[in-house]
Amino acid sequence: MALKSRICEILGIEHPIFLAGMGGASVPALAAAVSNAGGLGVLGAAACSPDQLRSWIRETREMTDKPFGVDTLLPASVRRDPAPQSEDSTRNPAALLGEYQEFTCDFIRREHLPETDLASEMRAAGAPEAGKGMPQLFSKEFFEAQMEVVIEEKVPVYAAGLGNPGPWMDRLHANGTKVMAVIGKVKHAQQVVETGVDMIVAQGHDGGGHNSPVGTISLIPQVVDAVGSRVPVIGAGGISDGRGIAAALMLGAEGAWIGTAFLATEEAGIERFQKEAIIESGDADTVVSRSLTGKPARMIRNKWADAWIEAGKEPLPMPYQSMISGPVMASGIKAQRKDVIPGFAGQGIGLIHSIRPAAEVMRELVEGAETALARTKSYE
Repeated sequence: MALKSRICEILGIEHPIFLAGMGGASVPALAAAVSNAGGLGVLGAAACSPDQLRSWIRETREMTDKPFGVDTLLPASVRRDPAPQSEDSTRNPAALLGEYQEFTCDFIRREHLPETDLASEMRAAGAPEAGKGMPQLFSKEFFEAQMEVVIEEKVPVYAAGLGNPGPWMDRLHANGTKVMAVIGKVKHAQQVVETGVDMIVAQGHDGGGHNSPVGTISLIPQVVDAVGSRVPVIGAGGISDGRGIAAALMLGAEGAWIGTAFLATEEAGIERFQKEAIIESGDADTVVSRSLTGKPARMIRNKWADAWIEAGKEPLPMPYQSMISGPVMASGIKAQRKDVIPGFAGQGIGLIHSIRPAAEVMRELVEGAETALARTKSYE
């Protein structure tokens, strides 16, 4: 049977397969390749400066005439007006920066990592190039500046990788932009539906990067039951082949949001050694840690994440933890250390065995899903 759903008509795409908006990986070349292959490519623009985001959008338009999307973060914990800083230094992230930066320096020395300059450290942490008037990375002002670009550029699809896009909904819809939100709990799905989103991505605990405390196979049907009659639900979290897509559809989803399978592609924006780490890893080689961004995120197990557990230290909240992890990311990448910064990945990582063009991955996903769905007829 053909891999189609109403999502294809809504978005004008051939197959209901989405490239997850992975920061640093879902660059214009990868997003365009997925869109050209019949899915929906989504730019992982979480750490893009406004100027870089605008450039990425225009670059993608030059490489495809198909619909594509932009994914940024809108975490409520950062967008709220900041509370007064506590005089208790043990509860004040800013006051802890010096102590935590020393922890970073000790780690770098212990692992014999190379020195890097400040600019490369900040780029590795995902920060935009510094400039006059540039808002701090992952601050309220930073997120709002990104959203102005999304609206001005009238992108076909916008995805909130974290948080609720409600405050921008009217302006996005006025441009004809379809709006999605990635959620990890039923209550969050219900909240974003009330704001008028067009689709929901239900991403379970199996997924790479920021994810949910609820397992994928449990989350999808519960979200579908809660909101599926009002908006389409897209399944996500550990889906790395066509069988996973078919399973998500059987659970009531109408499409699949896929990240890790596209990390090991020629077009992905991550380092070659990180792509190799993916194809060398198996199902038990990931861990959920706050050591990189300050929010729980699934990644390939590494010495940096382990160091926080061994030291019994609590990572700082976003955006402070990125300031702590940035130098380690930069030096680890410079040294091509798979054991220090192998990158984010989902639990379906053991299904990925080679680095290939994105179009080939898309073709295999579609064929595998169609084969798996056709096989269900044997149970009639």
